[in-house]
Amino acid sequence: MASGTGGIVLSTEELREVARCAAESAQEVLEVFERAHPGDSRPRDALAAAQAFARGGERGKALRDTAWAALRAARDAGTTAAGHAARAAMAAASAAYLHPLADAHQVEHVLGAAAHAARAAELAVGGDRGVGAAHVERARRRATPVVVDVLSRYPAAPPGGGRVGELLRDLDEALRSSPGPVPDVPAQRP
Repeated sequence: MASGTGGIVLSTEELREVARCAAESAQEVLEVFERAHPGDSRPRDALAAAQAFARGGERGKALRDTAWAALRAARDAGTTAAGHAARAAMAAASAAYLHPLADAHQVEHVLGAAAHAARAAELAVGGDRGVGAAHVERARRRATPVVVDVLSRYPAAPPGGGRVGELLRDLDEALRSSPGPVPDVPAQRP
């Protein structure tokens, strides 16, 4: 399946690669949500759906439903860190629905999981911006040439969005100016 509008064409394989990278970012902070809400599987379910799509699964109702459920979990989270961890899982499942529209807000489908994961990690350790920057750097290193190519088809990330928006723009700028992927940096758990 390839789709395109306004000159942007996206293949299913490209969407799978975007979802895979997004799921890896969200996975890094899933425990932030699960420590606060051990009985709530909604973010884990969204992450599992994103991973299944990335491995060749359907882009259908189950993926959408788990993304919406993770968003509801974020709203119910009780702590800002747990809320951003759930939003990272929601964004990973939503990555499969990147639209072929030349709209800067579509960058959030590509990089939103990483930005929310970075913010969750910062907040989990008391707001340390260095922790968020380290998460952004890991996301930059994990981004494959396919993800960078998809990102390059869209305008730069939009302004606004508070600290998450700042992290999103930092990652967007780093990927657009990066010479390519480098070996991954091991994750430090918040």
